[in-house]
Amino acid sequence: MEKAITLTEQESSLRQLLLDTTDYIGTLEGCKKPELRITGGWVRDKLLGVHSMDIDIGIDTMTGFRFGNLMKQYLEQPETQSKYKTDVLGSLAKIEANPEKSKHLETVTTRILGLDIDLVNLRREVYAEDSRNPTMEFGTPEEDALRRDATVNALFYNLSNSKVEDFTRRGLEDMERKVIKTPLAPLQTFKDDPLRVLRAIRFASRLDYQIDVEDEAAMRDASIKDAFKRKISRERVGVEVRKMLKGPNPRTALSLIDRLGLYNEVFTDPTDPECKIVETGRWQQAYSQLSEVTKSKFTGPKTTSSVQTIAAILLRNSDDVFQAWMLAAFVPWARETPKPPDKPSTKRPLSPASLAAREGIKADNKIAKLVDDAVYHLQHIITIKDAVNNDDSQTTSPLKRKQGAASRESQGQAIRTWGSQWRSSVVYAFLTQVAETETLAEREEVMNGYATWLSDLKSLNLLDVDQLKPIVNGKNLAKALGTKHGPWVKKALDIAMEWQLRNPEETDAAGGIAEVQERRQELGIA
Repeated sequence: MEKAITLTEQESSLRQLLLDTTDYIGTLEGCKKPELRITGGWVRDKLLGVHSMDIDIGIDTMTGFRFGNLMKQYLEQPETQSKYKTDVLGSLAKIEANPEKSKHLETVTTRILGLDIDLVNLRREVYAEDSRNPTMEFGTPEEDALRRDATVNALFYNLSNSKVEDFTRRGLEDMERKVIKTPLAPLQTFKDDPLRVLRAIRFASRLDYQIDVEDEAAMRDASIKDAFKRKISRERVGVEVRKMLKGPNPRTALSLIDRLGLYNEVFTDPTDPECKIVETGRWQQAYSQLSEVTKSKFTGPKTTSSVQTIAAILLRNSDDVFQAWMLAAFVPWARETPKPPDKPSTKRPLSPASLAAREGIKADNKIAKLVDDAVYHLQHIITIKDAVNNDDSQTTSPLKRKQGAASRESQGQAIRTWGSQWRSSVVYAFLTQVAETETLAEREEVMNGYATWLSDLKSLNLLDVDQLKPIVNGKNLAKALGTKHGPWVKKALDIAMEWQLRNPEETDAAGGIAEVQERRQELGIA
């Protein structure tokens, strides 16, 4: 099976420069002319018709750093400068081997003719039983191809003859079949580097490919799960998870993790020896529902009005969508309660879900807090939503409601309590309730309930209430009441904000201050 790649003008110029450099190197004393190949993802993407600006160059006779310096030397030759501009080669950034970040070999990154280039020598890997960090040695093109994580990522483009090379002898076939398959025996491949399990899942979801049956069986093997815990760094787990959830098919990625029984290897706290195994039996309902909601932003009338309402209000942009998928990953932890603190503390204890995010995938502080807030506000959100949907005052004009959890001030204050990421917290509550249903009818009831409530918030002009600037502040309150600041201020400001929420057209603080004046005895002000 032979495949051809058509280069762009920019890529053709790069190829010629690289070949000219190899000719120059071949003239130097003690240097053998290297053979260059573009390796990995660029080749796959070109065959799929996907343009890529990132190109990895595999070199057979020297390190990337040595080749980069010799290219620089070549470009400094007087006869070369008339052919190539002096600025075609950017600075050479040498990245030392860092196994914990999956950099097993020294690499040089640079820009050549406006393209991002990695220069690295071809290599073979030798693994120890207790580590995913191999001993690296110079290798042949075939050895370099066979060490890769998937046959479709092991295709090379030989710059000398412009041919695609398939040293695994099945990479092109697997592309035709749309299959992710390890070049060597999957069980040993995954034992050597369990991170390849997550990479296989990521590429399957990104390319919309199936994972080979034999590879799936190996992923389920208990020895692989044990190796995953022993050999893989959580930073690398987090990198793969984030790439999955930012990719084109996050539902497929979560579905594969679920189906392969890997949830408790990925989304748990490995620092806790007593970390429980969470139940994932109904997790599928949550991520499938989120997939339907996210797709509704593009399919329009093909989805129900409830789905469209939820998507339009809660998922405004790509950041909202990514955060929703990240929260979906921790739905199985939603009802788990924090452990009692060792010492008395006024701080809110971190939820098991946020600890699993922080330690399991090394989520940054923003995501860990997002998860923790979503768990913390979960029940309050459900209570407010149910109160609105069950309130008889729904038959009256929204702006005339004065009492109960359905009132504009109560809902506005609740949202302000949930904070600037309240939409994400609502997404988490929605997905949690979906995951707790038993029937399709119950799931539809949950979905319709959230759509009704969100529509109510929109009609009340409360969707941006978290950003509402208070008219009344502590300074003008204290002055009007003729008293000093004290514990009463927080409650007084809440009263003033409730007034402001009941009177959205008011811009003068006088009414809010008067409201506080009427209730000064309640506040304990003489």
